Amino acid sequence: MVMNIYLQKQKFPTSLMRFPLWNLHLLQRFSLWSMKKDPDLEAALTRNHRWIINNQIKNIILRCPDHVASVNYLQKKFKTLDLQGKAMNWLKKYPCCFEVFLENDEYHCQLTKKMLSLVQEEESIKDMQESVVVERLAKLLMMICNHKLSVSKLNEFKRNLGLPDDYLIRIIPKHLDMFRVVNYSGRKTSMEIELMKWNPELAVSVVEKTAQENGRNPSFQCSLPLSWVKSWERFNEFNSSPYISPYVNDRELEKDKRRIGVIHEFLSLTLWKKASIMKLGHLKRELCLPEKLNVLLLKHPGIFYVSNKYQIYTVVLREGYKGSELVHKDPLVVVKDKFGELMQEGVHEYNRRHHLLNLEKKRKKGMDMMETKVGKKKKDSVDAHELSDEDGDLGGIFDPEERKRFYKVLFEDKGP
Repeated sequence: MVMNIYLQKQKFPTSLMRFPLWNLHLLQRFSLWSMKKDPDLEAALTRNHRWIINNQIKNIILRCPDHVASVNYLQKKFKTLDLQGKAMNWLKKYPCCFEVFLENDEYHCQLTKKMLSLVQEEESIKDMQESVVVERLAKLLMMICNHKLSVSKLNEFKRNLGLPDDYLIRIIPKHLDMFRVVNYSGRKTSMEIELMKWNPELAVSVVEKTAQENGRNPSFQCSLPLSWVKSWERFNEFNSSPYISPYVNDRELEKDKRRIGVIHEFLSLTLWKKASIMKLGHLKRELCLPEKLNVLLLKHPGIFYVSNKYQIYTVVLREGYKGSELVHKDPLVVVKDKFGELMQEGVHEYNRRHHLLNLEKKRKKGMDMMETKVGKKKKDSVDAHELSDEDGDLGGIFDPEERKRFYKVLFEDKGP
């Protein structure tokens, strides 16, 4: 019982608390995932998460015939997107992105004109950025020990690296001097991309390039407040030893210094300078990373920021951000930011409509209350004049003329 209370305070996933037995070693292992929260980077991850979800919905719709998907179909896909609730409610929150309509007694969804315009702009940028994407892929393969990577693993990072979904037929055939697709077993899952040519001009890390521009020896940067004295001391001690390039593939150099360099360079190649730790762990063998990757990352809070936003452990390159904004934005990120702005515009429109709807409900409720009060007053007035005729006409002795005639008949003595 005490253990469960502790886990709840630490915000562990509820699934972890279902195990019948907990031991101290397991508890200590999960406690290593603690890191002081950075509000700016948490805000960046929140903004990015919403974009990722809507981008996935966008891609699902684009893959459907005529770029139209039924809401029921999207509802089924919500499970793969780790979303709960009704798809219709989610889509209605972004009216500038998604257009919902009723056809044949079934709701369907398509992209709005503004959204389709951004899709075309994104495709145009992908064409212009092809050479940059080719360099990123080459640099990744150059960091891998045998310079080969399975297509299934690369697919997990293709959007992080800015690769188009159809890179196997859109990019690889155009650059056969640099890459080739191999499949020695014949199974689809064993398909690999192999680097054909080593380019020494590309074998320069971001750390080395920055050092060359500033005329100093290559070293890591620390992005922590000066008040973090102990963390700064550990960082300076780590940074005092010579930098090891991630492109030096020497088995004898499997030290933390090179491993940190590899992770730093990999994150530098990504669009948002971040990656899922679980997915990064899939490249442990290829990038010669340690088994306990989380422990390595948490040892270097000055270089990396580890977050558990949305129950997904993510590592962020601190120096890639200034506050909650990226320092350098790739053109693809710029167009995706426009997508985010369109999303926000839709949210504002959605909130405005709901605000007006609530005001209308309050207005109608107020009018109903007034009508009820007026009705009650009329009823009280009728009750006060119960001596009136049955048909409701206030005649009889309460009519002035009738009253005169009444008294005249009553008091006039006409005689026999």
